Amino acid sequence: MSKVIEIWNKPSLVVKILIGLVIGVILGIFLPQAKVIGGLGTLFVGALKSVAPILVFFLVMSSLANATFADKKKFGFVIFLYLFSTMLAAVFAVFAAKLFPVTIVLSESAAELAAPSGISEVLKNLFLNIVSNPVAALANANYLSILFWSICLGLGLKSIDSEHGKEGMRVISEAITKIVRGIISLAPFGIMGIVFETVSTNGLSIFTSYGKLILLLVGTMLFTALIVNPIIVAITLRHNPYPLVFKCLKESGLTAFFTRSSAANLPVNMDLCERLGLNKELYSVSLPLGATINMDGAASVITIMSLTAANTLGIHVDIPTSILLSFISTLGACGASGVAGGSLLLIPMACSLLGIPSDISMQVVSVGFIIGVIQDSVETALNSSGDVIFAATAEFREWKKEGRKLPL
Repeated sequence: MSKVIEIWNKPSLVVKILIGLVIGVILGIFLPQAKVIGGLGTLFVGALKSVAPILVFFLVMSSLANATFADKKKFGFVIFLYLFSTMLAAVFAVFAAKLFPVTIVLSESAAELAAPSGISEVLKNLFLNIVSNPVAALANANYLSILFWSICLGLGLKSIDSEHGKEGMRVISEAITKIVRGIISLAPFGIMGIVFETVSTNGLSIFTSYGKLILLLVGTMLFTALIVNPIIVAITLRHNPYPLVFKCLKESGLTAFFTRSSAANLPVNMDLCERLGLNKELYSVSLPLGATINMDGAASVITIMSLTAANTLGIHVDIPTSILLSFISTLGACGASGVAGGSLLLIPMACSLLGIPSDISMQVVSVGFIIGVIQDSVETALNSSGDVIFAATAEFREWKKEGRKLPL
């Protein structure tokens, strides 16, 4: 048994995940009826989703209770990077949709889903989520509310100056972190199950019907991940950004691509930040916040799908309207987590700006759900890896000022 464990521990986690991926594809093609394999993916994602809210709650509370508050500037700069990159993603999505216009076939029936009526409703939902019941927030993985209550409790613990309370929070957060590491170590089996389920259920037919739209969405998000974000990092650090970008894409983006859940990927991101040597006080708060406001992928999807609808209907969208659309997409993307259905249900809000009626825009949402297995995977990978990239960039910027060597 010890020999088996030794052999298992030799390759890196990424290598083991890639092996699981290949096995999942093979089994999905040749043994699609073996549904028990897909259950491994369901168990893995379920375990990550279950532990992530508890991890964030206690980690943020412990960090603030023991904080020295020397990192206010760094935290503010992280928020700026999150919002700035999301806005840039929306702007480049406009250019992509203009350069490579795509039309889609709209069905007769619209999806029976309730989309928000406008940006005011999105923001209202966002603020209402912040002050929701903390027990319900933990149960429903409402990270804005979890952040709010953990910050309040952490500051409360700090103000009463209880060493026993602070130590207790620290011990609990460390214990949960160990549980998370154990779950992450099982990622190869989970990824194998997720890939098996995707291949055995969807096959390759999705590429033939909506190939051009998928290429436009994926191409735009890859441009953001490989060109736009690295430029932001390079300007900030005056250092080659790609070692950091590729590391985050490989270790955070890869798991996020298959789990298709930023919430499930939070433990993975926190583990990566710890291995990068980042300050826990900073990343324990910035990562959950990034999962809400760092939405490059969502901004790209909202913008492109809205302009695709306009192009299909022959509606000309001028430059000033496109700029306004980018701004609305950015705000909407930041509030996507507060609306059931995520970024796709914010498409009608953006479409309304272009004069597209709701029954048509909801059909575009339906198309989004059809290609969601690809679109949502790439979107989540971009969003989640960006959370770590910009958290690290803000801290490495301070390291450079102090003359410390960057681990890149």
